[in-house]
Amino acid sequence: MKTAANSPVSPVSPVSPIEAGDGGSSQAVKAQLRLREMILAGELPGGARIAEVAISEQLGVSRTPVRSALMRLEQEGLLEALPNGGYAVRTFSERDVADAIELRGTLEGLVARLAAERGAAPVVLREARACLARIDELLREPALDDAAFSRYVTHNEKFHALLCEMAASPVIAQQLERVINLPFASPSGFVVVQANSPAARDMLVIAQDQHLQVLDAIEAGEGSRAEALMREHSRIARRNLREALHGTPGAERRALPGVQLIRRRG
Repeated sequence: MKTAANSPVSPVSPVSPIEAGDGGSSQAVKAQLRLREMILAGELPGGARIAEVAISEQLGVSRTPVRSALMRLEQEGLLEALPNGGYAVRTFSERDVADAIELRGTLEGLVARLAAERGAAPVVLREARACLARIDELLREPALDDAAFSRYVTHNEKFHALLCEMAASPVIAQQLERVINLPFASPSGFVVVQANSPAARDMLVIAQDQHLQVLDAIEAGEGSRAEALMREHSRIARRNLREALHGTPGAERRALPGVQLIRRRG
């Protein structure tokens, strides 16, 4: 498996200047996306200080949208503010990442419980069922190639987004989005590691069964069961984290977006 599917980060391509006609907000968003891509691809390594002027020149935008992008990436957790001003690329301990995954599982468990207790919108439930049906179709094959695996990641992320929508809680959705923005804490974080394992399809089948069970629990109004299922579901990501850091060959590990930011335990 050569294509990392950890997060929607495309291969790094040459940067073209951002159009001068765009508004300041649009420029800031584009700068944010490009800087995130550079960090996850290892162009800006962990601990590296971000030179605002140099980044501004590289992206072809003024310093104002770059400054805004840096502030947003700090909020996401990919950068840290330095005592004397400026920012540096953060690194994370293995425990940091495990905690982020645990937090995502806790929040998604809360989302599932609220969706069950409050009653999810029928149109969202139908869309979630359709999403899982597409995953079922993929998993009918005895093995997944790169293209099928990429489609799985897309459908998986869509299902998790629909799950959040079911709770109809903007407050929780905002907090969950912050956690998911960390590449290794996203619903598909490290899922690419499964593609290199002989048991790849089996693990995806287990995850899919959990998807189906939690949706059944939500439709039945079983809040506690739905919450427990989503908490358990996040443990697959914990397993993938361990595999990515300790069971994946060095070259393959370095190809996973964001993994170079994680300090492995000895």
